[in-house]
Amino acid sequence: MKKKGVRMTLTPNYLLECCVDSVESAINAKKGNADRLELCSNLIIGGTTPTLALFKQIRETVDIPIHVLIRPRFGDFLYSFHELNIMIKEIDMFRDAGAEGIVIGCLNTDGELAVPELKELIAHAGNMRITLHRAFDMCKSPFRAMEEAKNLGIHSILTSGQESSCLKGIDLIRRLSQEADSSIAIMAGAGIDETAVRTLLEETSVTSFHMSGKKIVESEMRFRNPHVSMGIPGMSEYEIWRTDTGELTAVRKLLDEALPN
Repeated sequence: MKKKGVRMTLTPNYLLECCVDSVESAINAKKGNADRLELCSNLIIGGTTPTLALFKQIRETVDIPIHVLIRPRFGDFLYSFHELNIMIKEIDMFRDAGAEGIVIGCLNTDGELAVPELKELIAHAGNMRITLHRAFDMCKSPFRAMEEAKNLGIHSILTSGQESSCLKGIDLIRRLSQEADSSIAIMAGAGIDETAVRTLLEETSVTSFHMSGKKIVESEMRFRNPHVSMGIPGMSEYEIWRTDTGELTAVRKLLDEALPN
């Protein structure tokens, strides 16, 4: 059902999702014609659950469907009882706030999907769409995990082919896409840009792409104390990572050109 104030139409054959952690990046993603957003906080460390205030501000500003990352902390995907309870409460919160989807993932100590835990999280999702995030890239048995994801009713799997980038993992992405049926989509991520998408279109049957298109924007601070750093060691706190409209526009143009006449 179409939600008031949200543009729900998607490109017929190709889906372009943009991962953002700020209102400014969300605005740039819309300008670049992304189909939907994956919303997180702390993208610089791989993303964690965003605040409800950030979600609401983007919802008021940008009319693109929003899938919310549910990840309580940086690090592995083996979650404690308390962390799982936090995730359940966050899913309830974003479902009630009107999010169109959630992005989740849990593993066992042996590297397999934590199926009972995922089933419990999904039970709270209601009508939201479900993406299995790159916990999939850390799992031991990708094809088993894909079948388990199908059985759980998960709609898409975000993957780099269990490598550091989608091009390095293109062989596994190709095989996953070949074996996936219409019940689940394989969405390529990590290193997605115009060059990567061109290669993926030529060498795989993937039709869903996930990118942040981030560029470094220099801080507007004029006064800077050289003796103190509040940021991550080795990274300047006067550099802001933000989605670049041009990066998305180039990929969108490529995907539109690839559509059958």
